Amino acid sequence: MRKADMVNNIANKTGIPKVDILVTLEAFFKEVKESLQEGEPVYVRGFGSFVLKKRAAKVGRNIKKNTAVQIPEHFIPSFKPAKEFVGAVRESGLDMVEDSPMEME
Repeated sequence: MRKADMVNNIANKTGIPKVDILVTLEAFFKEVKESLQEGEPVYVRGFGSFVLKKRAAKVGRNIKKNTAVQIPEHFIPSFKPAKEFVGAVRESGLDMVEDSPMEME
């Protein structure tokens, strides 16, 4: 599902104009980004948590030059779904189909 599909679905279910939903959705995404940039996690009860995960420093390889490259420790954004969310997805009865775009790597 794309953002436009999400906006359409919410508009159909609530009767709220699509423009208002898009503005609200964009404001939510912006708040999550800004909070994580400040190092503050975002917790949405029943949905999940947007948190930062620390990646340790490591040595990588530049294949073209065949040299070692030091990669410093850094943080990456991560999403951890709530137990209720995970349970609802499990109970949906969704079958895993080979070569599906939803397939996890």
